[in-house]
Amino acid sequence: MPALNNTPSSKTFPVPEIIPIFPLPNVVLFPDTYLPLHIFEPRYREMVVDTSREGACIGMALFKQGWESQYYGNPPIFPLGCVGRMTHIEPLQDGRSNLILQGLYRYTIEEEFFDARYRKAKITLGPREPFQTIAEGSVRATLTTLATRYLQVRKADKLCQLVTDDAMTDRVLVNGLSSCLDFTPLEKQFLLEGESLHQQTRRLIDLLKFKLDGETQVPGWG
Repeated sequence: MPALNNTPSSKTFPVPEIIPIFPLPNVVLFPDTYLPLHIFEPRYREMVVDTSREGACIGMALFKQGWESQYYGNPPIFPLGCVGRMTHIEPLQDGRSNLILQGLYRYTIEEEFFDARYRKAKITLGPREPFQTIAEGSVRATLTTLATRYLQVRKADKLCQLVTDDAMTDRVLVNGLSSCLDFTPLEKQFLLEGESLHQQTRRLIDLLKFKLDGETQVPGWG
């Protein structure tokens, strides 16, 4: 599970204009979170070796529907993703590795390149405001209440404590919840594509309300 990171990612880390893209069917990376990955496919082993020498940045992306029949080619992906910085690499036997990505910034793909064994893309980075806020305090209060209810049902007591930590910045809270909660990949992509932290928060609140309403309905009714 991606971890909450209470240190804003925007202590400006240089991101190359062209980065490798690592698409997956079930993972969405958010800024201010950490993502563990196990790398085993030959093309992505090569990607890790190259990336460790060329900027340490990987763009995580989500496959679009129907990716299964083209997996070993280059199936379509969502053009908006998140750049991660490799903070730890653990080499394993046969060229495999475990690594940790720190989510940095949202990006949008401008052009894709398929001349290497793995996909690359020219990207434009999203806003880098280090301490972006939700704006209205009442919105954060609503989010905290709903998220706590949702987590209590799942007996995630440690996450409940983090959610109610007033020292956590709005951006870290919203990105951490967007990443950690058990939403579908498409729901997480919907959150990632929010045009501002405020819009992402509103989407997160709506999703939590929808999930909680569904859990409280009486079977056979509605």
